[in-house]
Amino acid sequence: MEFGRVPENELDQVDFSLPKEPAFNKQFLKGKPLKHPKVYFGCAKWGRTEWVGKIYPPKTKEKDFLQHYVEHYNSIELNATHYKIYGEAGIGKWAEKAKGRDFLFCPKMYQGVTHRGSLKGKEFITNEFFRGIVAFKDHLGPIFVQVSDSFSPKRKEELFDYLKTLPTDLQFFLEVRHPDWFAKPTIQQEMFETLASLNMGAVITDTAGRRDCAHMHLTIPKTFIRYVGNSLHPTDYTRIDAWVKRMKYWLEHGLKELYFFMHMHDEATSPELTVYLVDKMNKECGLDLIKPKFLNSALLPKVKQKGMFD
Repeated sequence: MEFGRVPENELDQVDFSLPKEPAFNKQFLKGKPLKHPKVYFGCAKWGRTEWVGKIYPPKTKEKDFLQHYVEHYNSIELNATHYKIYGEAGIGKWAEKAKGRDFLFCPKMYQGVTHRGSLKGKEFITNEFFRGIVAFKDHLGPIFVQVSDSFSPKRKEELFDYLKTLPTDLQFFLEVRHPDWFAKPTIQQEMFETLASLNMGAVITDTAGRRDCAHMHLTIPKTFIRYVGNSLHPTDYTRIDAWVKRMKYWLEHGLKELYFFMHMHDEATSPELTVYLVDKMNKECGLDLIKPKFLNSALLPKVKQKGMFD
């Protein structure tokens, strides 16, 4: 993901601190932890050739990447569906790879709906998108709707009207990127209140160059986090520490579902940071989440970072 990229030599000047817990969130967190909250971690893609020989066996062919990916993660932020409408047959083959596992696919809405022209008059193509993804069946997780960087609050009625047409038996999260959504508290508040009224979540995107997108608001008792790391820069680890603290707080106060997707500007090192994240979450939150298993443990970085490997 290139969104919010900052040159490496400027990362130490970025204030990566997470915003204080919004008072708005209290209405969705009832104060008591669930015995079995749903917690899912994953990446944006499974088709990374850099992972062959690292977490995928040597000489693994691309057609077999998914069957190995499901052994290391319990979810995928499925960006492939953003670029192409997939039919039931193709989706069904992917779902079959996860058969018997607690694994969820979280598809991104097709760009032909969200990034090409108006959201009005998109009923047919929207239905074609749904026709394919329902083939995930029990392995279908939340769907996230991302509008383009240029989609401003001037088009809020168009956006809200479209969201109202979406099926109520599926879970949706919305990601907006235009700075004006976050610049004025009244506009931001209206967006979050609208999402809450529709039982939809707000995507939280944590990337170096756009700190406003790490807004920390919950509009339902569920969250969908897109974390963008910087190839194992030291700040990646301190940022993860802060996220573990916040996610622990949410889980202790009744969060029902948590989806956290690891991104990198260079996705080659996503598994390494995922190991650090999951180890921290398992220890701090008493979870038993799966994590990437490296074929050679020597490939894991021994970072001299406070709190790492303790």
